[in-house]
Amino acid sequence: MITDDDIFASSSPYEPLSMSAANCMDDLLAAIGYNKVQSNDGMAHVPQKLDHQLQTTATMANNVNAQEGTSFYNVASNNAVVHYNYPNDVYTWDQTMLTNTNNQNDTTITNSLPFTQIPEDPLQFHILNGNSATDLRSVTETVKSQVEPHSVHTRPSGVTEDTGVRLVHALMACAEAIQEGNLDLADVFVRHASVLASQQGGAMRKVATNFSHALARRIYGAYPNEPTSPSLSDMLHVHFYEACPYLKFAHFTANQAILEAFSNATTVHVIDFGLKQGLQWPALMQALALRPGGPPAFRLTGIGPPSPGNNTDTLQQVGWKLAQLARTIRIRFEFRGFACNSLSDLDPTVLDIKPGESVAVNAVFELHRLLAKPGSLERVLNTVKRIEPEMVTVVEQEANHNGPVFLERFTEAMHYYSSLFDSMEGSVNNEDGALSEVYLGRQICNVVACEGEERVERHETLAQWRIRMGSAGFEPVRLGSNAFRQARMLLALFAGGEGYRVEENDGCLLLGWQTRPLIATSAWRVGGGARRY
Repeated sequence: MITDDDIFASSSPYEPLSMSAANCMDDLLAAIGYNKVQSNDGMAHVPQKLDHQLQTTATMANNVNAQEGTSFYNVASNNAVVHYNYPNDVYTWDQTMLTNTNNQNDTTITNSLPFTQIPEDPLQFHILNGNSATDLRSVTETVKSQVEPHSVHTRPSGVTEDTGVRLVHALMACAEAIQEGNLDLADVFVRHASVLASQQGGAMRKVATNFSHALARRIYGAYPNEPTSPSLSDMLHVHFYEACPYLKFAHFTANQAILEAFSNATTVHVIDFGLKQGLQWPALMQALALRPGGPPAFRLTGIGPPSPGNNTDTLQQVGWKLAQLARTIRIRFEFRGFACNSLSDLDPTVLDIKPGESVAVNAVFELHRLLAKPGSLERVLNTVKRIEPEMVTVVEQEANHNGPVFLERFTEAMHYYSSLFDSMEGSVNNEDGALSEVYLGRQICNVVACEGEERVERHETLAQWRIRMGSAGFEPVRLGSNAFRQARMLLALFAGGEGYRVEENDGCLLLGWQTRPLIATSAWRVGGGARRY
C-alpha cells in the first residue's frame, strides 16, 4: 500500500496474385455474386469513406446489379503505409516495431504523462519482449524503416476507385469462403486482397491491410506463440490515448460521473478494473483538490495483470507517481495495487472497503473481455454488487463484435474500424499515430482471426450492455447535461473537434466520428437504491 507520506521513505507462406490475374479474379468474384463495378468517368475526386463501399458491397452481394451512376468511396493519398505479402510477417512486424534485436541491452523508457505538477520526474516504464527492450526513439526509427521501403504513389482516381471496390469485394468474398469452410478459395481471395490493398492510400489501405492479415492468420493459423507482454499493451494504450480523443473522452465522462456521485463525500474510494498507466486519475485528483470546502481523502485501488518476470511491480510504480502528484496538490491519498490474470479471479474481501467511505467502480474497455469465458462477467458483477458502490462507470466500444456468425462479425468490424482509422488520419505522421494503428490492428486480428477463449475483443453495443447490466441487478444513472457540454468543449480542443460528434442517448454519452458512434459511457448503481449505510 502506498500513501502520500511514503514518498520520502514498474504459418504457411504465400505469394500475392499478380495484377495480370485481375480478369480471372473478377470472374471468381462474379461467380459468387460480387458484380464488378466500373468507376464513374465523371468523378473528379476520390472520396474518403470505406463505410460507403461496405454498404454498396453488401447491396451487390444480395445479387442486386449496380446501377449506372452509383458512387463508390475510398481513400487515396500520399501517406505511406506498410504492406506485407506474407501472413506471418505481420506478427514479426508488430514485435520489431516495439522491440530491438535481442542483442540490445535493456533500457528504461521515459514517457511523459499528464502529471504536470512533477515534470522533473516523468513516469518511466519498461517495454519488454522476452529479454529485449527498446525505447521510443528506436520504435520510431523501426516504423520509418518498415514504412519507407513500401511507399507507393497515389494512383489515378479512376484506377483507384475501381480498385477500392474490388478490394472490398475480395475481402468480403474471403470472409464468406472462410465461413463456408472453403479455405482454398479463401486463400485465393486473401492473396488478391493483399495486392489490391497495396494500391490504396490513407485509411483505406491501413484498414484493408489489417483485415487481410487477420484473414490470412485465420486461414493459416498463423497466431503469435506467446501472449502480448502487459508492458507492450500498456505502451500501445498510452499512444492511443495521445493520438485521438477516444480515451480522453472515456476518462473525462467517467470522472464526471464519479465527481457528481462524490459531491458531498469526505472519503472516496475508486476501484479501477484496468489501471494500466493511471492516465485517468490525475485529472480526477486535480478536480477533487479544487472542490469547495476542501478535497476529500482519496483511496485508489488499481487492478491489472501480473508484471512480467523482471522484478518490476508496474502497479506500484504507477501508485508512487500518483502519490507524488497527491502530495503536490495536497490531497490525502492511499493506493493499493492488485495483480490478477482475470477480473473474475478478484476476491471482494481483499478490496478493504472501509466504513464511511463512498465507493466507485470504474471499468474502461474491460468488461467485454470477460465475455470470452462463460460466467466470468456474471461473477464480476456479483462481486461489484457485494461492494455496493455508489457509482459504477462503464465505457465500451459501440460495436457488435460478439455475434456467433463470423461473416456478420467481420462486416461489422469493417464498418467500425474503417471509421476509427478514418478519424485518425490527422495523426498518422507521428509515433503516436503509428503505434495507435498497431493498437487497433491487434484488436482487428483478435476479432477476425481468433475464436473461443482466445477471442477476447468481444465488443457489444450500449443496448446490449443495458440488458446485461439490468439483468445483473443494476439500474442506470443519467449522466448530466453538464457532462455533455464539457465533453463537447473537450473535443473542441482536439483538432477543433471537426468530424467528432457527442450525443446523448437516454442518459448515456456516446462519441463518434461523422455519423457513426464509436464508444459509449454509461453509469450504474446497485438496483433498488441499496446502500451499505
